[in-house]
Amino acid sequence: MQRLKKAASLLRQNLHCYGFHTHHRALSSVPHSASADVLDSQVLVEGKPWSRTAILNRPSALNALTAVMGRGRAFCAGGDIVSLYHFINKGKIEDCKEFFRSLYTFMYILGTYLKPHVAILNGITMGGGAGVSIPGMFRLATEKTVFATPETLIGFHPDAGASFYLSHLPGHLGEYLALTGEKLNGAEMVACGLATHYSHSSRVPLIEEQLGNLVTDDPSVIETTLENYGELIHPDSENGVLSRIEVVDKCFSHDTVEEIIDAMENEAARTKDAWCISTAKRLKEVSPLSLKVSLRSIREGRFQTLDQCLIREYRMSLQGVSKQISGDFTEGVRAKVVEKDLAPKWDPPTLGQVTEDMVDRYFSPLSEFEADLELPTNLREAFT
Repeated sequence: MQRLKKAASLLRQNLHCYGFHTHHRALSSVPHSASADVLDSQVLVEGKPWSRTAILNRPSALNALTAVMGRGRAFCAGGDIVSLYHFINKGKIEDCKEFFRSLYTFMYILGTYLKPHVAILNGITMGGGAGVSIPGMFRLATEKTVFATPETLIGFHPDAGASFYLSHLPGHLGEYLALTGEKLNGAEMVACGLATHYSHSSRVPLIEEQLGNLVTDDPSVIETTLENYGELIHPDSENGVLSRIEVVDKCFSHDTVEEIIDAMENEAARTKDAWCISTAKRLKEVSPLSLKVSLRSIREGRFQTLDQCLIREYRMSLQGVSKQISGDFTEGVRAKVVEKDLAPKWDPPTLGQVTEDMVDRYFSPLSEFEADLELPTNLREAFT
């Protein structure tokens, strides 16, 4: 079971405190008329007077996040993009706004929460799943952990705080992960700082038991507990991206996507390295507009706090689901997840046709009548 230890109050007390409730409509297959008990079952809360455990519980959807929220082989596979896809096609933009407002606000609360809390990433941890864990205090990865921010593959941009935490990774690893959507395993997450601890999945039940028995809010005690069950890690020295960090820095440090791809193709031609060839190929498969938007987002995130990134990403996300701005998101979800023909028709289809104005619109104010995301920064200031 994938659990956020010491943080159930985030999912029950704090959500009520900040003005939205666990009885929101679910972005899932659960009908809007479903009972509160059915909706609440998407997040199970267990615990003792001194600790709480919040369990994501939508295994059939890989624990995809809803406005209400699992169990299974995923910690969380991100936001429920299929429901967003249907909302957009039905013109229900207010439901999209509710989803982004609720999730981004929760991510800010989690990322600034002062009580010690542990996210156990024992499975797929992508997109929004990373957003509700990586900004937190402790993140335990296992050999089952698979991390990615694959939004460019569906015509979107890495969101849910990704422009903050990716931009703070060593060198230009953040740009690589944001643009390619490629995966990291648990050992690689620890090595680059995305996770704080590593343990084999067989030890997870024992770790959960030990954490649940602690009667303390001292982070150092919790850290010691995690270290007692931790293991030495050995990231793949041959096939992984971390063994090619110099190539990543060399290629992904360029100012434009075009220059990045040129540098990657030159490296592939020079070395004949399969990893370089695969990376260059991937960059030509994803949405050209998303590539340019995502690169700018990561570069801006490097100089912003968590709250500034989330507020900007909220604006970008609403622009990104607007068909007046771009249809790439719905086309990407259609091709990759709904109809699964794996042949998205991006618009524009090439980088050369992506204008600066197209990119600027993602970062522009929504409208004079549309408010930006409001976060409780007066209660807890975002970390830098």
